[in-house]
Amino acid sequence: MNAKYDRIGLGYNATRKADPYLFERLHALLNPDPKGIYLDVGCGTGNYTKEFDKLGLSFVGLDPSQEMLTQADTGENSITWVQGNAESLPFVDAYFDGVACTLTIHHWSDLTHCFKEVYRVMKPQTRWVIFTSDPVQMSHYWLCHYFPDLMQKGIDQMPQIPKISEALTAAGFVETGRETYSVREDLQDLFLYSGKYQPERYFDEDLRRGISTFSDLAHATEVKTGLERLRQDIDSGEIKHVMDRFHYDGGDYLYMVAQKE
Repeated sequence: MNAKYDRIGLGYNATRKADPYLFERLHALLNPDPKGIYLDVGCGTGNYTKEFDKLGLSFVGLDPSQEMLTQADTGENSITWVQGNAESLPFVDAYFDGVACTLTIHHWSDLTHCFKEVYRVMKPQTRWVIFTSDPVQMSHYWLCHYFPDLMQKGIDQMPQIPKISEALTAAGFVETGRETYSVREDLQDLFLYSGKYQPERYFDEDLRRGISTFSDLAHATEVKTGLERLRQDIDSGEIKHVMDRFHYDGGDYLYMVAQKE
């Protein structure tokens, strides 16, 4: 994973910015105490971590990629940046007043083990907010029509929601809430389904480079062929029918909230 994100990190901030709405929900669900100290696991270049910092909150950003952390550490904030991974969190027990992680748990090698690590470093009566995508949700992305093999690989690596719930319980957490998110047209964090309503976005090589599904799982031939088909359907108007066929009311991503009792 380090090498993957050292590569992705080279142009990551060109397309991956903190989205105001997603941050507002992340902040509301975490409900951080101004006096507490919090952890962002898999923080990447720290776009969401820095939004918390702007509110005067104390945060530690942890990521396995040194390239990501080098971009994160601009010296313009009070965040502590730490290289490390969820498999072995380099912190003492019961240190944090809460944890956040966005679009990262699908990279964790063993959910239950990693969740126990998160549990270990949290204080009692504190909250963990996870932002992720369910394989069922991903199967309704219209991207599946144009990039079926790529999307299947992405779906296969994404933990199923029941598996996440099982791992949370096994680690000692109590799941306290879920909230679905459907991509909005003004989305600023250009992750995988950010082009839901703006298919032209996928022709941007920088955007694809900042999405691990494209940059790490894709075969060049499928991407080329898929983009050619997408261009034809945009020009002909067929893309509207494809989007309609993939319409889904269950959201595109979701937040999961867990409590350490």
